[in-house]
Amino acid sequence: MLVLDEEGSDPEHGAEPGSRPVQSLFEYGLIPLDKPRGPTSHEVVAWTRKLLGLEKAGHSGTLDPPVSGLLPIGLGQSTRALSLLLLYPKEYRGVMRVHSSVPKREIEKVMAEFTGEIFQRPPQRSSVSRQTRTRTIYEFETEESVGNLQLFRVVCQSGTYIRKLIYDAGEVLGVGATMVELRRTKVGPLTEERGFVTLHQLSDAVYRLKAGDEGPIRRMVLPIEEALGPIGRIVVRDSAVDAICHGARLGIPGVLALSPGIKRDDPVVVMSAKGELVAIGKALLSAEEIRPLKRGLAASTDRVVMKAGTYPRMWKSHRAKAEPKAAPPS
Repeated sequence: MLVLDEEGSDPEHGAEPGSRPVQSLFEYGLIPLDKPRGPTSHEVVAWTRKLLGLEKAGHSGTLDPPVSGLLPIGLGQSTRALSLLLLYPKEYRGVMRVHSSVPKREIEKVMAEFTGEIFQRPPQRSSVSRQTRTRTIYEFETEESVGNLQLFRVVCQSGTYIRKLIYDAGEVLGVGATMVELRRTKVGPLTEERGFVTLHQLSDAVYRLKAGDEGPIRRMVLPIEEALGPIGRIVVRDSAVDAICHGARLGIPGVLALSPGIKRDDPVVVMSAKGELVAIGKALLSAEEIRPLKRGLAASTDRVVMKAGTYPRMWKSHRAKAEPKAAPPS
């Protein structure tokens, strides 16, 4: 649990994520888009960018053209935080066809064998080198059967090729198996139950926004902070924010609060006192080590999300300190 000390936050700078103006939301927002079957992930991002009139947008985790479901799209500065979603498991539901009749208990037995750490070699048509690597399958089960068709559910590590998983399971069954359909239903804290956004809904929300109604677009564009999940947090003083936005490492004097379970080298997010995502970094000390100290470094700054200048500059560069003062005029 994070508990802030009695120091307040400057009301003139920054904003609580849920209170951002719409244009700021387009800079620090995320859309849990429901990608349809057919277009590529790149095409869907391009259409979203054009709909919103933005220069910058990106997605987390490519979905092949025949695959539907959750495609998280970060807007503006939020694209810098999309790598955090790769830390969390992903859930898929799909249909596989077993090429010959096999008892359900045999299928379930093979699925159990593929649960845990597995070796996987990417398929020939993939965007990465075809080197054998390990991936973790957290859950793999069949939910319903109709003849040789199996409705399956799988929860896996980011970067797992589901089509290859089904193919390999069919090889172990001895009769072969093919993935017929696939849909991504969850990425970390973003779930289908919480609600996805279709391109048609987004287009309608943009139309309503131009007519003066912000309600629909605010329901569809989430503050990027809602996608952070359970990662460790370090809350900093307003006086430290701008230095971090310029890439400085976080010093212990700038820490207001932090998650209790942080360990050395853990990925962490640096947050403002208003709950804004400032940067992503790595803990240089554990939470227990940081608390009693008055000096030293608490975390590195690996990727800055907040724009410099959002909070006032309250630091001096080494260069400025080194430069001698100008002599008074004679």
